[in-house]
Amino acid sequence: MSEDSRTDDRLTLTRAVPRLPAVDLERARRFYSECLGLDPVDRRPGGLLYRIGDTEFVVFQSTGSSPGTFTQMALEVENLEAAVSELRRRGVVFEEVDSPGFRTENGIAEIEGNYPSKGARGERAAWFHDSEGNLLGMGQPLH
Repeated sequence: MSEDSRTDDRLTLTRAVPRLPAVDLERARRFYSECLGLDPVDRRPGGLLYRIGDTEFVVFQSTGSSPGTFTQMALEVENLEAAVSELRRRGVVFEEVDSPGFRTENGIAEIEGNYPSKGARGERAAWFHDSEGNLLGMGQPLH
C-alpha cells in the first residue's frame, strides 16, 4: 500500500467531546451551574452542551447509571488548592484515594511523572463526583 492510499483511508479526527450520563438532567444542570459556575451554551432535547475554553462536553439524559469508579472527565486548573477550596465552599466533597503510586492528603494527590509531554514533572490532582455519580478530576501540572 502506498503512502498516498494510506492517507486517503485514514479517519480524520478533529477533537474529542466527552459525554457524561445524567439520570436527572435538571439536577445535573444545577450542579454544573452552582458548583462549577458553568451554564450550558446549548440545550438539546435530552442533553446540555457546555464549553470550557476550546473544549466542549455534553451531559445527556440517561436511564442507566455511571459507576463513577474511574475519571470520566478531567479539568485542568491553574491553582488546584484555590479551586478545591472554592468547590468545597460550594458543597463539593472530594475523594480520598490511597492507591499504589499516590495517595491524597486533604483531597489532593501529587503524581510524579504525569504528562511529561506538557513539560511537566508531574501533576497535583483531586477527584469528586458530580450530582449524577460521574467521577470528575481536577489537575494542575507541576513544572
